[in-house]
Amino acid sequence: MASSIDATSGGIVSAGNSTAALDIKTGGTTAISIGTGQSVTITNLVLTDLSLASANITTLTGTSATITNIFDGDGAVRTVPSVGAAKTAEYTLTVSDVGNYVTVGASGAITIVDGVFTAGDVVSIFNDTSGTVTISCGITTAYLAGTDTDQASLTLATRGIATVLFTSASACVLTGNLTA
Repeated sequence: MASSIDATSGGIVSAGNSTAALDIKTGGTTAISIGTGQSVTITNLVLTDLSLASANITTLTGTSATITNIFDGDGAVRTVPSVGAAKTAEYTLTVSDVGNYVTVGASGAITIVDGVFTAGDVVSIFNDTSGTVTISCGITTAYLAGTDTDQASLTLATRGIATVLFTSASACVLTGNLTA
């Protein structure tokens, strides 16, 4: 017998053994059916009225679950993940940095290149040093927010944060603790 979760009642309607399928229902109608031995990937999940105090994520023996890009009912992301260890040498932003922040450590610098990102991509940069950090703008057009001059390079202040919003593959706007 399959386990099923009914969104209208908010609970497990019937429970089977761990090798049974899982049916997720809305209003008594099966919306998602997961058969035994199947793997499922869910992307762009939108949750409304989620209470972390009542949320449970269970890891079954021999399996694991990773949940990323969870938004609240307003579409807001509640955390901004780090891309990993501080960059201590010249670092070129990549598509895998989108939605994350890059930390720059001693002797680090950032380069933004042309033709990598798409409109709407956002990357944040944190200067975790006691000095300034250079952001080299190799992209066709890079504006410091509130100005109308293309910038070849910008300086990020000590312990400063900069956010890069890409408006196309060849243009971006930078805002934060920056000077030209």
